[in-house]
Amino acid sequence: MKRVLPGIWQWSWFSEEKQLDFNGHFLEVGEHRIIVDPPPLASHEIAQIRQGGQVDYILLTNRDHEREAGAYKKEFGCQIFVPEKDAGEMTVQHDKTYADGELLPGGIWAVHLRDQKSPGECALFLQQGEGTFIVGDALIGKPPGAVSLLPAQKYADILKAREGLQRLLKYKFEALLVGDGTSILHGAKGVVEQAVQ
Repeated sequence: MKRVLPGIWQWSWFSEEKQLDFNGHFLEVGEHRIIVDPPPLASHEIAQIRQGGQVDYILLTNRDHEREAGAYKKEFGCQIFVPEKDAGEMTVQHDKTYADGELLPGGIWAVHLRDQKSPGECALFLQQGEGTFIVGDALIGKPPGAVSLLPAQKYADILKAREGLQRLLKYKFEALLVGDGTSILHGAKGVVEQAVQ
């Protein structure tokens, strides 16, 4: 687990099937300690998270990023928040659903992205610093230094999906932390603009 931005750590688990790193993020924002889209954690990483105190929440960005959320809800005794439009298609036991425009714990804004792989796909926006987005399946960090959409067959309409992602460009952000692939810590808005236009 490595610190990638002030108050934000990332860890990765390599997926042989996808030939990509699946990333989880651990945030300390205000008084809250939050995990986003958790892939498997090593025992020393669990210990590292525990050192700072109670984990309050696990936030999931879409129905396909349940990953190890159920196990870590038990492990850390925390609550799980999931996108309202994906909740009915998820197996993990969640405590609360969230909707577009909702201010989540830690001052994180939920930004719903239309016409993506799953109906509830949301990006998580942190205004602190120069602005950071955390995305699940909305964009993949591949190749490193760039971002791409999922393969066209994953969408009902890839042109509409690309259009839906343009909503990200209404925000001021410097970093893009991805659930799959390589995150972009500087100049991310320009990279996203190239990918979605």
